[in-house]
Amino acid sequence: MKSGVFSILKARFLINDDAVKNWRFIVFIILLAILMIANTQRYEQKVFEIAKLNNEVKELRSEFVDRRSELMKLKMESTISDKMLEKQIFPSTVPPVKIEVKKEEEKNFFKRIWQ
Repeated sequence: MKSGVFSILKARFLINDDAVKNWRFIVFIILLAILMIANTQRYEQKVFEIAKLNNEVKELRSEFVDRRSELMKLKMESTISDKMLEKQIFPSTVPPVKIEVKKEEEKNFFKRIWQ
């Protein structure tokens, strides 16, 4: 057992007659390790990109909510009337009246259908 450990530490398995198959296995293990490291690197980059995009979405959503509340405030009748008072335009005291316009063709068409 002692000689086996010393042979591994002295790397005799790399210079023996059948060392070619050992080298192939070592190169294969090294390539797998490189692939794992590269894959982990790409995974971490994607995680950071996702976190960055999530933060950007949260910022844009909060900005949208702020803009929407500003718009709602600007659309309020009191805000509009205050702005109009600055320009000497006053609200009407007479309520609006709905005007309906009917075409004669439509009336005749419906009369013909029901007759």
